[in-house]
Amino acid sequence: MYNREEEILEQYEIEVRSTSKGRGALNCDTDKGIMLLKEFRGSKERAVFLYDILEFLSQEGFVAETVTLSKEKEAIVKDEINDVSYILKNWYTGKECDVKNRDDIMSAVKELAVFHNLTKTYKKEIPEFLKADKNSLLNEYEKHNRELNKVKNYIRNKNKKNEFEMLFMKVYENYKNQAAEATERLGRQMQDLDETLADQMWGLCHGDYNQHNVIHSQGEWILLNLEQMSYDIMVLDLANFIRKILEKYNWNTGLGIDMITAYDGIRKLHPEEFEQLYVRLSYPQKYWKIANHYSSSRKSWISGRDIEKLEKIIEQEPQRKQFLKMLFCFTS
Repeated sequence: MYNREEEILEQYEIEVRSTSKGRGALNCDTDKGIMLLKEFRGSKERAVFLYDILEFLSQEGFVAETVTLSKEKEAIVKDEINDVSYILKNWYTGKECDVKNRDDIMSAVKELAVFHNLTKTYKKEIPEFLKADKNSLLNEYEKHNRELNKVKNYIRNKNKKNEFEMLFMKVYENYKNQAAEATERLGRQMQDLDETLADQMWGLCHGDYNQHNVIHSQGEWILLNLEQMSYDIMVLDLANFIRKILEKYNWNTGLGIDMITAYDGIRKLHPEEFEQLYVRLSYPQKYWKIANHYSSSRKSWISGRDIEKLEKIIEQEPQRKQFLKMLFCFTS
């Protein structure tokens, strides 16, 4: 495989000085700077769009990774023998957003808002394959609700329940009701949403915005790993990032509101976007994830880690509800 990657690199107008493996990719020291060669599982059309949008961001002065074209001016190069496609990106080294550093968190939130603002000025047509269906989140929540119910029925019908199963059932009604309420609220919002406002809420999303994909280097914040970019409701990125951070901070209300305020200070949120943010954060996503992991695992042996995760979300529940109560005020 290593030799195959070397052959792939020969299809680019670069001189490779050295390479090293890292995080499922090949780090390359080249005459044109640090680059990263990695497998690309998307379509050729997605790679072409990614190249174009990243070039647009670069021309606008926004620092993010960029895609390097091959000698044949292709965004991806295919290894025909192994049927694997590769993408080569200009790469940056730096310090990831430190989730223990409040200033880093606020900077990352602001960088996200700048990214969303800037991509709204992208004039070219958005490819259809990038566009999420209007009801995709609603359909996802309804599917999750059915899965939670299935796990509940399976555990309820067991004669002998283990520690995890007893704890899961103890809090099931609470989280089931939260899931149902968030789903119903989302359904009402999407049904009543004005088309003009919907257009303002939708835009290009990073798709995997977390502390690992925003780094600080030479005085600048830089976005990386945008392969999962989609055209969706933009607070998707904000909600996911807030959830990841607040789970580490015991759902600290002050920090959560400060993150929202920092984003809102750069990209003004509409009341309907606060509603969308509330719905996404009020859905018991972590509880569903634990249930889903249990459902797909061997039932004869329960991971102690799953019990720890379930105990943790139960322990954090009062703080989470306090944060959601405060966030709810923004939806009025």
